[in-house]
Amino acid sequence: MISIKDIARQSGTSVSTVSRVVNEKSHVHPKKRELILKIIEETGYAPNKAARSMVLQRSFTVGLMIPDIFNLFQQQLFSMIERHLESLGYHTLFFLIKDDEASEEECLSRLRKEKLDGVILFGRIKKQEIYEFIEREKLPAIAATCCYNGIPSVMVNDKQAAFEGVCHLVSLGHRRIALIDGPDFYFSSDRMDGYCQALAAAGVVGDEKRMIQVRHQTADFGMEGMRELLNRGRDFSAVFAVTDEIAIGAVRVLRDAGLRVPEDISVMGFDDISMASYVVPRLTTIQQPISEMGKQTAQLIHHYINGDSTLISNVVLPHKLIIRESTAAVSDDTSAGDRQDL
Repeated sequence: MISIKDIARQSGTSVSTVSRVVNEKSHVHPKKRELILKIIEETGYAPNKAARSMVLQRSFTVGLMIPDIFNLFQQQLFSMIERHLESLGYHTLFFLIKDDEASEEECLSRLRKEKLDGVILFGRIKKQEIYEFIEREKLPAIAATCCYNGIPSVMVNDKQAAFEGVCHLVSLGHRRIALIDGPDFYFSSDRMDGYCQALAAAGVVGDEKRMIQVRHQTADFGMEGMRELLNRGRDFSAVFAVTDEIAIGAVRVLRDAGLRVPEDISVMGFDDISMASYVVPRLTTIQQPISEMGKQTAQLIHHYINGDSTLISNVVLPHKLIIRESTAAVSDDTSAGDRQDL
């Protein structure tokens, strides 16, 4: 079996130099790094994790703190982060957190018991003691898709993205634009602000009767939100849903009610999950770069764990408006009401 000493001997360097390359440390001459990596590839050398843990006093384990009810965007992101962490030599532990005091207390208890090199948080946590524990223990922590408590984050500009999405609906002639959002979503206030700003920029006063709040970010709750909107009367020609799954659920209810999308009602989502381009009609949405978010989050926590503090900062990744079939210009049947709002 190839050992780190064999790599050092073949490369004409020291064991410590090979160790710095393996652990992606700096202060190695580029030519030496290139030679060592080439020999590692040729020999198939794989560092022994148990030995590395003993020598470096690390567990090579990262905790992922996630909500117990999550949507497809989050599921895709978890998978991407886990894949990139594995390529960096880490394995992961999942902490499923319900929205209650007992669940967060249990999470805190597990954090105290587990030997973690770092944690990645998905969504805000109410229990302040968890943040205090992270700070007191100097536990490297990264926030994925949101920014809070001064923890470095990887995310898009939710407010600007929502603004551009609603502006797209406005450009199609829509003025009576409904919103399906949620009071406890960690991105809720930013996406609602973007929605309201886009309406204001178009000279439209927001109407609370067109704003629905649901409990979770899934298709079932999108269906629930759309039913409530229809019960309030069909006083809208377009809907902006703050996640793709909510939008997909909304489309289902509209079609069940005999309404056509986008001919009668345009629907827009947010995330660009893989399903968005397969549903009928294909969903217009705001794309979050899921693959890049996963890569950047994993790399950021890796740098943080390794003490590369100069590389630790908030990362704001670019979003993109994806126009598909679920949005269209205001039809003749619905345009009269929208013209009154101009």
